Amino acid sequence: MVIEFHRELDARGLNCPLPILKTKKALADMTSGQVLRVTATDTGSVRDFQAFAKQTGNDLLSQSQHEQEFIFFMKRK
Repeated sequence: MVIEFHRELDARGLNCPLPILKTKKALADMTSGQVLRVTATDTGSVRDFQAFAKQTGNDLLSQSQHEQEFIFFMKRK
């Protein structure tokens, strides 16, 4: 499945809570319905992004792992 996205955020090498904080900031600059692709290496980010989606109402469209990287697609509410 290919997900089109409008903006990309590289959060590799950052530890909690920085990937979420940077994602929150990036989403704030986007318009409703736009999609942000985030790449992170923090193993806790999987749980963090699920919680972030629930708390903020933004949609976590997809999450996947490729070797040591986690890729998330967040849709701005």
